[in-house]
Amino acid sequence: MPKLKKGDFAPNISLPTIDGSTFEMSSMKGKRVILTFFRFSSCPFCNIRINRIMKRWEEFPEDTVMVGIFDAELSDLAKRMAKHDVKFTIAADETYHHFEENGVTKSFARFMLGALRSPMTFLQATMKGYVPMTMSISKMSTIPVDILIDEEGRIVEAHYCKDTVDHIPIDRMIAFAGGG
Repeated sequence: MPKLKKGDFAPNISLPTIDGSTFEMSSMKGKRVILTFFRFSSCPFCNIRINRIMKRWEEFPEDTVMVGIFDAELSDLAKRMAKHDVKFTIAADETYHHFEENGVTKSFARFMLGALRSPMTFLQATMKGYVPMTMSISKMSTIPVDILIDEEGRIVEAHYCKDTVDHIPIDRMIAFAGGG
């Protein structure tokens, strides 16, 4: 599927979340949304990213809408995310449908590049106990995507990460959530 780009309407997503509700993109009109397609539930890079966001959560406006979508079974995802005390929506795409529909790519080379480019991030993740519980090349090769969506439901920025550790900077996410 083609990649999302600036000016496109936000993808029509409806997915179960770890808190037992359903995330509906269609109900987000009037709100700024930070949406990330992460990888799998035990991904060390995804877990350290969430850890870093949670460490700075107080800097985000109180009404921030952030959604993390994982290629995972809901029950496993809920178990893995419990250690984070996540303050934002975590959803499971058990069929990988929304990943495919929104141009999320797989690349084993780019996965390896992320691991080689950021050995300290991998070490930090490992030290925190974020160990990949899958050896599925398919799951490991998914490359994340960060998407910023405005109040009108239009994409302001679609960042298709270069590798597994390349994300929109947290400072940019905080500024966006605050109207910047």
